[in-house]
Amino acid sequence: MGKITGFLEFDRETEVYEPVTERIKGYKEFTVPMDESKLKNQGARCMGCGIPFCHSGCPLGNLIPDFNDAVYKNQWQKATQILHATNNFPEFTGRLCPAPCEEACVLGINEDPVTIENIEKNIAEKAFSNGWVKARPPKERTDKKIAIVGSGPAGLAAAQQLNRAGHKVTVYERDEKVGGLLRYGIPDFKMEKHVIDRRLAILEEEGITFKTGVHIGKDVEATTLKENYDAVLLCTGATVRRSLPIKGADLKGVVQAMDFLPQNNRRVDGCKDLGEEILATGKDVIVIGGGDTGSDCIGTSIRHKANSVTNFEIMGKGTVDRPANQPWPFWPMRLRTSSSHEEGAARQWSISTKEFLDDGKGNLKGLITVHVEWVKENGRFTLKEIPGTEKEWKCDLVLLALGFTGSEPTISEQLGVQMDERTNIKATENTYATNVKGVYAAGDTRRGQSLIVWAISEGRQAAYHIDTYLMGSSNLPLKGEGDLPRV
Repeated sequence: MGKITGFLEFDRETEVYEPVTERIKGYKEFTVPMDESKLKNQGARCMGCGIPFCHSGCPLGNLIPDFNDAVYKNQWQKATQILHATNNFPEFTGRLCPAPCEEACVLGINEDPVTIENIEKNIAEKAFSNGWVKARPPKERTDKKIAIVGSGPAGLAAAQQLNRAGHKVTVYERDEKVGGLLRYGIPDFKMEKHVIDRRLAILEEEGITFKTGVHIGKDVEATTLKENYDAVLLCTGATVRRSLPIKGADLKGVVQAMDFLPQNNRRVDGCKDLGEEILATGKDVIVIGGGDTGSDCIGTSIRHKANSVTNFEIMGKGTVDRPANQPWPFWPMRLRTSSSHEEGAARQWSISTKEFLDDGKGNLKGLITVHVEWVKENGRFTLKEIPGTEKEWKCDLVLLALGFTGSEPTISEQLGVQMDERTNIKATENTYATNVKGVYAAGDTRRGQSLIVWAISEGRQAAYHIDTYLMGSSNLPLKGEGDLPRV
């Protein structure tokens, strides 16, 4: 634990942001690092509770009280070892995870919880700056070859674990660079891409092979992998975007968020061949969808110098406090305001879009909405429109941030892998194995759209089961266990 009375002596503090007027000028991360003494005090707030419920909130089973205690005692290298024992990429989760561990923090029952995520990020950054993150190539190699399709957090975590077990791992990525949504979905102002590149250099030094620009199922038949590798792990994500099938959905100016955001990431990266550019500059932008992707669209549009940005959310406005029907330590659906919202977006709740309006030339000129309410009928909530609340909105660009409905079926069809009713690849948490021997699935492609921390967790767990399949047993860790490579 931290300091016995730490939670009584120190208030919760997190990193502050650069002023809005400055940070929206570019795409750099804009958090201001905390002094080490303040981080030590935040570690001291970990109260040494009898049962650390933060463990149950963390899909990785991170040893949170242990690394908090190490930070409080100024033992940063020890904290690095503890954190990396259960999390391959704390520099990713420390920036991007919504921190379910903090909502499960015992201190959070009646006080502000421990700043677990920020402590995690700072441990990772100190580890890199001090050269403590080093390649750990296996001392010996097995004769087993594994293909991983997809280089998002699930694929990368599985690749590192399986490589540590001594297997020869090849990761296939259809985009031009490694990272999946980390690179082509998350804006640079939330995570600059050198953060991926420095970790990638470690993975390559450890012996993992990456093949980019190779679209499995299109450029290479998925069956070819099955024939040439001892095991195949599918980590292709949930990439089928949810549409809004209403009148005018095909108008120019109605754009999917995952066309808008990846293009901007490529633009920031200096890519020249972007195709038809999608810019919010000088436009009245409406972002439909209130999640993280919607927030990313808002921040990007503001940096494009949009004329205005409005955010629609079909759900009602949440409460700042935890709802009574979502008690601690469960994840609460409370009102969350992102840094992008604070940069100048107008927010609208309980609103549904009815129609996109045509300017007569096939271009978007506006949309029509209606206010809605959720009514409980026969034990289930249904959406009801409120008569007389129709409204027309002027807009030049609509960004659809409505989430994803499942996985693309091509690879599954080629391999004969079963999919569930939600078009996710069918594989259980018991083994992560599909119905096809030697073929496994992990991350969003298996569980549906989810969190980065779940993707890393599933990649690690799938690696354990693949190693067991290939070798009869495995020394790779399960959730919450220390990392013990085979060799």
